[in-house]
Amino acid sequence: MERLFFLLGSISGGLAVVLGAFGAHALKVRIEPSLLATFEIGVRYQMYHALALTAVATALARWSAIRMLATAGWSFTAGTALFSGSLYLLVLTGERWLGAITPLGGLAFIVGWFFLALAALRR
Repeated sequence: MERLFFLLGSISGGLAVVLGAFGAHALKVRIEPSLLATFEIGVRYQMYHALALTAVATALARWSAIRMLATAGWSFTAGTALFSGSLYLLVLTGERWLGAITPLGGLAFIVGWFFLALAALRR
């Protein structure tokens, strides 16, 4: 499982770099600044949680709280899809209702950090 979360974190981090470059170069001249800022927030949170996934992978290799760490990892993965994904789609499609999904991703991030902290305390 540690390899899986390390792989997911690595792929997510790479995608965050690609999407950040896409935003900075391709979108910058095509969308209004407030939408570009929204896109950049999605990229930033994706990168933060890509790094968090690699931390989960490292912790899985060292700690015994496997269920808590797995919950943290899957929460970070779901949070990235919901939070960053909804922001990307909102910016690219103009569908404002997608903003209603974003807080669910934020909640998944919070759950992930909570379970990561619990795993550290359980150790």
